[in-house]
Amino acid sequence: MTNCKKDKPIELDNITTELKEKPEDKEFGFNLDEFVVKKDTIRKGDSFGEILERNNIGYPQIFQIAEKAKDSFDISRELQIGKPYTLLCSKDSLEQAKCFIYQPNLEDYVVINFQDSIEAYRSKKPIKYIERTATGTIPKGSGISELMIKKGLSPRLAYKMADEIYAWTIDFNRLQPGDKFKVIYTDKYIDDTVYTGVHEIKAVYFEHNREPFYAFEFETDSLKNLKDYFTEEAKNLRRAFLKAPVQFSRISSRYNLNRRIAYYGYKRRPHKGTDFAAPVGTPILATANGTVTESTRRGGNGKYVKIRHNATYSTQYLHMSKRLVKKGDYVKQGDVIGLIGMTGNTGGPHVCYRFWKNGKQVDPFKQKLPEAEPISDSLKTKYLEFIKPVKERLDNIQFPEFETDDDHPTINQVL
Repeated sequence: MTNCKKDKPIELDNITTELKEKPEDKEFGFNLDEFVVKKDTIRKGDSFGEILERNNIGYPQIFQIAEKAKDSFDISRELQIGKPYTLLCSKDSLEQAKCFIYQPNLEDYVVINFQDSIEAYRSKKPIKYIERTATGTIPKGSGISELMIKKGLSPRLAYKMADEIYAWTIDFNRLQPGDKFKVIYTDKYIDDTVYTGVHEIKAVYFEHNREPFYAFEFETDSLKNLKDYFTEEAKNLRRAFLKAPVQFSRISSRYNLNRRIAYYGYKRRPHKGTDFAAPVGTPILATANGTVTESTRRGGNGKYVKIRHNATYSTQYLHMSKRLVKKGDYVKQGDVIGLIGMTGNTGGPHVCYRFWKNGKQVDPFKQKLPEAEPISDSLKTKYLEFIKPVKERLDNIQFPEFETDDDHPTINQVL
């Protein structure tokens, strides 16, 4: 006879069922699960009214919304072709638009909310900065940009070191095998996921021909948010001017008072600027701090911007496709002031960079340009105290004992 053992009754009261709720899908401060979400980009011929009309909003209400929103957002002028927008629509068969969100760039957005009352405001997506450290050694037959790409680092690091930090100290076109660097920098992320590149370099140690070069970032003017790079002895590493108004460009025509052109029968036609060739739409940078004195279009110059830097120096940037500053604006070195174009008299996309000294156009590459502003005596002590822990941290970053072309630089991150 089989002995059947009865199962022990299940005590239901002692069982806890854990139900995991689906996390809310949030963006722009809204719970997107509450809406039908429609994402698109502004297309040629689109207007705010037409977009809303396509999504079941009548023109009397569109006019009302536009009137209420105009103090925060110029609907007729600020929408740009190719920029993304999001519509939050009702969850019913009508799918009527309830909220319009426009993104002029990855970071900023404009909300026009008309669910109940009408409100319009500007906001920013959450930003996270992640601090990292990296090291690298220049191999034989390779430059620093190639090394950065090979090692999985942003080429922006190479640009900032070559053109912003050490432009007047180290010739990065003549780096030697065995030259090496250690760097502390921050990467920028939007919404925790969208990587937008290197935000800033905090400190660098660069060893060139076995000679060490330190660079530390330090804010010299909190009101204007001005920062510069200085050595461990508080000497400014920069000059007052960048070497070029365009990143990663080439000089297609130099300053030449004796230039002769076949098209004009080899007549002497002086070229009083330096041409930097780059694709249409490439950002043009202000080469020094200053005030915009002209932002207009005229004759062969096309669209251009002129900046007065001080009583001695001015610069001008010709043939832009778009000007991004207006007369009276104060700009800082490295600010984007326009985009490369072909307006005016030009045979190809470039910026003609003109340089004035005491009211006379000169060749910027033959000038003994002034150093950037030194650290004031009142700030020097603060600076030296500020860099102590940073330098100690930089010195404690170790180079790999054996680094070959296949090695990856040390990359650490601090949240």
